[in-house]
Amino acid sequence: MAISVEGLPRTTVIKTGQHILIEGDDEDNPYVAKVVKLFSDGESKKAVVQWFARVSEVPLSKLKLLGREPHPQEIFYYEGRSCDDEVNAESILRPVQVKHLDGAAPFPDSVDKDTLYVKLSWDSKTFRAVDSALVEQDRPPCPKPSLPPSPPCSPLVRRGRATMSAGKAGAAEAESLHSATKLSASKCLSAKRRDASITPGTPRTPHRATPSIPSRSLPARQPANVLEEARTRLHVSSVPESLPCREQEFQDIYSFVESKIVDGTGGCMYISGVPGTGKTATVHEVMRCLQHAADVDEIPPFHFIEINGMKMTDPHQAYVQILQKLTGQKATADHAAALLEKRFSNPAPRKETTVLLVDELDLLWTRKQNVMYNLFDWPTRRHARLVVLTIANTMDLPERIMINRVASRLGLTRMSFQPYSFKQLQQIIMSRLNKVKAFEEDALQLVSRKVAALSGDARRCLDICRRATEICEHSAAKPSATGLVGMSHVMEVLNEMFSSSYITAIKCASVQEQLFLRAVIAEFRRLGLEEATFQQVFVQHQALCRVEGLQPISVSEGLAVCQRLGACRLLLLEPSRLGVLQRVRLNVSQDDVLFALKAD
Repeated sequence: MAISVEGLPRTTVIKTGQHILIEGDDEDNPYVAKVVKLFSDGESKKAVVQWFARVSEVPLSKLKLLGREPHPQEIFYYEGRSCDDEVNAESILRPVQVKHLDGAAPFPDSVDKDTLYVKLSWDSKTFRAVDSALVEQDRPPCPKPSLPPSPPCSPLVRRGRATMSAGKAGAAEAESLHSATKLSASKCLSAKRRDASITPGTPRTPHRATPSIPSRSLPARQPANVLEEARTRLHVSSVPESLPCREQEFQDIYSFVESKIVDGTGGCMYISGVPGTGKTATVHEVMRCLQHAADVDEIPPFHFIEINGMKMTDPHQAYVQILQKLTGQKATADHAAALLEKRFSNPAPRKETTVLLVDELDLLWTRKQNVMYNLFDWPTRRHARLVVLTIANTMDLPERIMINRVASRLGLTRMSFQPYSFKQLQQIIMSRLNKVKAFEEDALQLVSRKVAALSGDARRCLDICRRATEICEHSAAKPSATGLVGMSHVMEVLNEMFSSSYITAIKCASVQEQLFLRAVIAEFRRLGLEEATFQQVFVQHQALCRVEGLQPISVSEGLAVCQRLGACRLLLLEPSRLGVLQRVRLNVSQDDVLFALKAD
């Protein structure tokens, strides 16, 4: 089959049995395949191929199975089942030479980068010896061309590859320096541009400029007693053996993601619930189970990546993080968005499903909402194979802050995590302790009932229990101490937690200041965000004054109230002269504010 490519004067001839390079995500390491069949469907020319896997395509954890260091030019005969073996002829770059070597034969000390070697096959789980008949070409390979190359061996490049903006003279010079491939010319010109852009006075970034936490030199100390053991197990970072009280939610999320991976399609799910109700923990448990299923070949392999809106300085950084975790590339936000758009829009023969977890979705909100739009629009593309799981604290966030074109792409697959009841909280603590007798039954029930009545936040429940073990350990020297966490220890923790200086300040605040705090919480819940302008809060404050039968205050008086709360550090105010447009955030949790105002 003869194929001509736009931008090249020559025609490349591809025949059955040849080994070829096919464009992929990494321009330096294109895919390698052997042509099995050539055909035309009337509109375009296509090829059926047998894939080979490069060393970079094998997971690092699996490369250990080789028992040796892989050769840089080594490839593996791929026997996996997750690849589409039909490719468009336009994606073929050029022929390549592939040689089979016996298992005991050494790799040649050759400088020829265009020759690849095969010893083993790879089926995504194990390496095996491969028969030479499967690898060798059906005809002698085309000899490597001299300069200029002969027409049968002229390489092919895909449309839209890096532009030759340096002009015809620069392109001709690059082709004379390298082989006549358009790819090599593009790389040559890019290197020249980089060299030209670096002036002698340009400072270079020092090696390892970003500070890092040193690794632990000594092993972690083992718990010395029952209370230390309980404190370790009750830490929020401790991964429990099972996730109680969320069995139905686990099953729903598992079924949704599994069906998308098996079918090779995309989709979105919106998960909501108040903080501490196990949303992120449940999704992580689902991913662990699905990864295990993929390891034992029950489902096709997939990529799992996670981003958190709380860890970004700007919503557009989501593009940068997603691209870096998918491909390892670093790029600006705009460039990363363009690369991701191309990745999820164009078909790729060896694309695996990507599962993306977006935590704290509300913090990715922008005025144009383009970040949210893209995250929800990409899974609807035919060739995307992208499953997006989004997590936020507000159940009706799509209706509150999303415009119609964004909310419609999110879809109707939603799940709400209800706050834990006191029995569920008690079960969570007992499952984490796992027969470690450190608490009296009455003490556990008191903690569970107190937290369930306030918020149902499991994280707060665990924090109270951990602090109670510390108090119990300090009081263990008393003769009357039993060594178990009792009611007195729990009451002491509750008094500490709900009698802080912030809560005392809220209780001692004036009526208008307390109303303003209530207005802040009401506006946050209306917006579904943790930030609002003074003007928005003041409207809520005026409404609360009318409800309480109080005389509404003026704007200047409202600003004075806001400034007093900011001086007490109950509110975080934007340091600006915007007046009514300054942004307002709470410096204490909403639970603490509601607890302090409950008696009023």
